[in-house]
Amino acid sequence: MRTSLASVVCHPHPLFGGTLHNKVIYQTAKSLDALGLPVLRFNFRGAGLSEGTHDRGRGELRDVKAALDFLAGEIPGVPLLVAGFSFGCWVGLRVACEDERVTEMIGLGTPVNNADFSYLERCSKPKLFVQGSNDEHGDVRKVEALVSSLPGETRFVAVPGADHFFAGKLDELDRAITSWFTGRHPEL
Repeated sequence: MRTSLASVVCHPHPLFGGTLHNKVIYQTAKSLDALGLPVLRFNFRGAGLSEGTHDRGRGELRDVKAALDFLAGEIPGVPLLVAGFSFGCWVGLRVACEDERVTEMIGLGTPVNNADFSYLERCSKPKLFVQGSNDEHGDVRKVEALVSSLPGETRFVAVPGADHFFAGKLDELDRAITSWFTGRHPEL
């Protein structure tokens, strides 16, 4: 398979119904696939039919690493992108910052109201953040302030009227991802 980038997409909190079938995760995977990227969605430990139990973000870091290892094994030598929604953003982007194979990151519904994202202060990889203006788990002003303080190339897109799950606004989520990605990769 010839590709310039492959992607791992991380789902929201498993204790609140988050699985790889979440509509935001599905739309993100669909958007990346339409751009020609291989996409891997997976369930965190204890979600869906996955073995194990929720580990409050600790073991889930290993889950993201395992997904990256698997994808890198399937498509060797190809740079990776990590996209994560809510809990998947918090866990996925942490691993993405540390893994040299990951060259780009997408944060969706970043839950800044109740999660620490200070690890991003040391991460200069290109990042896109898409946030609903009415996100109840991530105040849009806090996310915008976080993004503006980060090193490296960052882009922030606020989706007017969108809640945490981008209800009725998935087309705008698709446009944000597609616009950012094609701007970075005009060859696609």
